[in-house]
Amino acid sequence: MSEAFDPRMYEHFCYACGRHNPLGLQMRFERDGDGVLARYTPRVEDSGFPGVLHGGVLVTLLDEAMAWAMYARAETLGVTATMETRYRRPALLDEELTVRARVTRARGRRLAVEATLDAPAGERVAEASALFLRLPPERDAEIRRAIGWTVTPPAPE
Repeated sequence: MSEAFDPRMYEHFCYACGRHNPLGLQMRFERDGDGVLARYTPRVEDSGFPGVLHGGVLVTLLDEAMAWAMYARAETLGVTATMETRYRRPALLDEELTVRARVTRARGRRLAVEATLDAPAGERVAEASALFLRLPPERDAEIRRAIGWTVTPPAPE
């Protein structure tokens, strides 16, 4: 069963998910089992080669999904420390892509996260794994205030 995040969570300027960034990707996430998912249809502005999604935009979709998976699991903000991406085939501009991500391990400030990006027929376009680091509580609170999130982060697991 999927559950959308509160729409107020997008009231900021983030390139990947912020509603106020007219040049951004405008991603919207929902909880999906033990992770998150989002759907994205690439725009011509997202082009690399003609008709193909630029690899940098593709990796942004994966990275953002993993960040939201971290938030969904631990209600904490963090940063990508390392990320490995495997491209399986080109993502075309005329296909709706589905990105899914989930935390696979959490220990202290470190969270291991995985993401997949699939074409409409379920064909794998790319996959990624990453290590995210929770922000220190004072930095987490500072960013939450700046983007309008008022949820208090929990203590690390």
